[in-house]
Amino acid sequence: MARILILGGTGEARALAGALADMPGVEAVSSLAGRVRAPRLPVGDVRVGGFGGADGLAEWLRGHRVDAIVDATHPFAARITTNAADAADRCGIPLVVLRRPAWSSRPGDNWVDAANLAAAAGQLPDLGTRVFLTIGRQEVDAFAGLYAQWFLVRAIDPPDVAMPPQSTLLLARGPFAVADEIALMREHRIDVLVTKNSGGTQTDAKLDAARELGVPVLMVRRPPLPSAAATVEDIAGAVEWIGAVTR
Repeated sequence: MARILILGGTGEARALAGALADMPGVEAVSSLAGRVRAPRLPVGDVRVGGFGGADGLAEWLRGHRVDAIVDATHPFAARITTNAADAADRCGIPLVVLRRPAWSSRPGDNWVDAANLAAAAGQLPDLGTRVFLTIGRQEVDAFAGLYAQWFLVRAIDPPDVAMPPQSTLLLARGPFAVADEIALMREHRIDVLVTKNSGGTQTDAKLDAARELGVPVLMVRRPPLPSAAATVEDIAGAVEWIGAVTR
């Protein structure tokens, strides 16, 4: 029986756990970071909580006889991905990064590229004053120094970092409908949307709404993957990779 560690918390991680539950000769263990209070749990064995960096993960891997690792974390979980690549290399365990394709602009979009959140905060004053901030809860403090803008901050759980001084918190979990996103942005007179290029379909309705309303989108780039990381874009690719490395 080959044991696969899925580093997850994403929809792709849950779908992969479901697919592996029906795969002969494979046992999957899903690991969630524990940053969401009520996460959607995958099927099968689940552990919750961090490992303690690359050192802690390497120790856990050695103690649990893992045969392969699939990093199916969020595209912006750069620290976890770096630690996973480091630990896998130390332990001689094959690793693949499962990353959904990034969003691409479409005709009618007005996207402004931002290298990271700090850069986005610096660019924002030139783009608008009524901001729809959809970057999750952990890094909202990147915008805490902006006093001239008002923010509608949407997150699954309340941020535990500093909020922008003029802001309203909206707790909600996707997927969202385009009509509802349009209504929300109209209600709050949003004139700029700030988001990370997460990809996927859970929260892409806001991009359609911004296009419909002519609202510019400040799009934060994904962090780069470790240079040696193997990658796949979908569940089928991950299952194929697992089949190849566990033969």
